[in-house]
Amino acid sequence: MKPAAFDYVAAETLDEAVSALARSGGDGKILAGGQSLVPMLNFRLVRPSIIIDINRIHDLEYIDATGDVVRIGALMRHHALETSPVIKAHLPVVTVAMQHVAHLAVRNRGTIGGSLSHADPAAELPACCVALDAVIVARSATAERRIPADQFFTGLYATALGEKELIAAIEFPARKAQQRSVVLELARRSGDYAMVGVAAQAEFTEAEFADGKLVFFGVGEVPVAARAAVAVLTGRPLTGEAIAQAEAALDTDLNPPADQHASSQMRRHLARVLLGRALRRLSGKQEASVA
Repeated sequence: MKPAAFDYVAAETLDEAVSALARSGGDGKILAGGQSLVPMLNFRLVRPSIIIDINRIHDLEYIDATGDVVRIGALMRHHALETSPVIKAHLPVVTVAMQHVAHLAVRNRGTIGGSLSHADPAAELPACCVALDAVIVARSATAERRIPADQFFTGLYATALGEKELIAAIEFPARKAQQRSVVLELARRSGDYAMVGVAAQAEFTEAEFADGKLVFFGVGEVPVAARAAVAVLTGRPLTGEAIAQAEAALDTDLNPPADQHASSQMRRHLARVLLGRALRRLSGKQEASVA
């Protein structure tokens, strides 16, 4: 299939891009990597009046670690994140997450800003952003907004971005010395979307779990924070008993949908399996290799 007719603008600057988006009257789409947008155009699931191509805006291609913040431009490709020594040093869980994303051809084109804007509930980056307390920096022609990741994803393929806004950057707190993080997922084949995945981060004080985030993907319309499981674990060492109680608490946290890939019951079971693995890796009781 072919897309419906649209106008096309190749923006050279961020100001040019947001100005074109403002003129579109809410009927424009941003083209970055195009890994999600182009298929949607071809199937005519979206019919924008104008496509605004931001691939020439090199000011959106950067990784900057300054002080306690790692700021990533929206046009950074998945493979660049996967292979960046700065990301590996400060956000190693993002390095690992990128190894799960589709295949190399997709990672060479897909961007962090595009992934977050698309807000696929089975994608790795949205869950990582929530687990790591990231902030999404949104730009319009008139203002800049900073949106905490846990408020950014509002529904199935839906975000808090306004119709005249685009993602300019993402800011992550740099990992502290006492923090540990992990991302795991289960898919039928390498490169497939996850049936269930989890991004986790916690601090450890005298071996006790503290300030933890357990965020699941592939189990709802948005990344799902397992708050009941965190409450069970907080202030305790990650013993077998504590982990078993956290796995049981997921019945309160998760209500995954059924689809052609897995039943709701199967997803609940897989979520418990992944949580146990993630917690054992956080505790250092299991090798923290890529799942």
